[in-house]
Amino acid sequence: MKFAKTLFLYFVMILVFGGIIYLLLRYGKSLQHDGIFPVPDSSGGVSVTSSFYNGLRSHLKDALPLLLLQIVVIISFTQLLGTLFRKIGQPAVIGETVAGIMLGPSLLGLLFPGGFHFLFPPESIENLKFLSQIGLILFMFIVGMELDSRLIKHQALEALIISHASILIPYTLGIGLSFFIYSQYATAHSSFFSFALFMGIAMSITAFPVLARIIRDRGLTTTKLGVLAISCAASDDVTAWCLLALLIAFIKSGSGSAGFFTIGLVMLYAAIMLIPVRILLNRILRVYQRQGIGYNFLMAAMFTMLLLSAYCTEMIGIHALFGGFMAGVIMPKNDDLRKLISNRISDLVIVMLLPLFFVLTGLRTYAGLLNHSAAWISFGLILLVAVGGKFGGSTLAARLMGQSWKDSLSIGALMNTRGLMELIVLNIGYDMGVLGPEIFSMMVMMALLTTMMTSPALSIIEKMQKSYIKPVPE
Repeated sequence: MKFAKTLFLYFVMILVFGGIIYLLLRYGKSLQHDGIFPVPDSSGGVSVTSSFYNGLRSHLKDALPLLLLQIVVIISFTQLLGTLFRKIGQPAVIGETVAGIMLGPSLLGLLFPGGFHFLFPPESIENLKFLSQIGLILFMFIVGMELDSRLIKHQALEALIISHASILIPYTLGIGLSFFIYSQYATAHSSFFSFALFMGIAMSITAFPVLARIIRDRGLTTTKLGVLAISCAASDDVTAWCLLALLIAFIKSGSGSAGFFTIGLVMLYAAIMLIPVRILLNRILRVYQRQGIGYNFLMAAMFTMLLLSAYCTEMIGIHALFGGFMAGVIMPKNDDLRKLISNRISDLVIVMLLPLFFVLTGLRTYAGLLNHSAAWISFGLILLVAVGGKFGGSTLAARLMGQSWKDSLSIGALMNTRGLMELIVLNIGYDMGVLGPEIFSMMVMMALLTTMMTSPALSIIEKMQKSYIKPVPE
């Protein structure tokens, strides 16, 4: 009975107020000024279905609906490929990168050009780029937070020598390689100085997050090998990113004197972040722990510092990514706070924003450009230098530091992991006009192959070691 009464009152309310609205609109029409254009009538020769279809096509071309559709397709496809690659023992980042390449001109654009141009029209790329840049800044912030300086201090000298050898050797080989490929693959606006130094940096990168994940998945986190490898990768990360920041400063300044001025600004920025800003953040955390401020104020302070840091490095002339990385490095040494912030933003970054970056990389990768023997020879040289410099240099340095051959080879295999960090460096070089489409595509393929080598190489090294150990006779 109560339900029927409630339903009756609801319909009475709809009828009464619906009638009032109708009368107001009908008699209010007399108040409008002359010259107002009437609302178009669908009966003027255009069917309702055609009108709806035309409106739908128009909406699909708008920036926001197109961006939402792109994000849905990108997330779905990268998650699918990431899951498949995890099942075959590869890092998910490899599958996500392959998904990005498959959605680009190398596969989707080749097989379904109409669908490719509908999904990724040229005017929509800037929106993807800006969103992916926000994701990269947040990702580098997480990387900076996870970079535990205590690991570097634990085996400081040994890790420093191995990591710097794994930078210097491939860096030198990369510059040497530039003598053979500069004239053919450098852009018209790229000097040999810029191209060669950038090739050196690209050969020297190690993917610290991917390496740490591989070590954790293989149960090596608490072993001597695992700690040393993470220490080397952490030292490698800091050194390589500092070198890249200095290189970008020189390239963007256009002259030696301006480059030194930019480096001076970078050093001033780093000093301000490492001393007064770090002290301020620690004080804010202590006030929060005494419940002097709320959680929202704490998060607002941390993210404001992150964005200002990224803004400063962009204005200085290096890259906003370095600001995100530095903001993570100076975060208070509080595991609970770091875990809290990381959990808050990692899902958004890893699941939604980073896949946009993979697809942006895929849109810039043209595997079809490698359609002649000279290109494949050049790619072979790039891969040989990358593996020989990083794997060989790290292995040799570890062996000279007294590590066993098994541990030395394992460190070499781990340090040869490039992953996402390499893609970030390559995209910076592409945006700056140092790398052209053909060399960019070769370097992306090199990054994928060297990262895919890591897990199989570690398994082979373990099997080789077991085969040399003969059972003790009873």
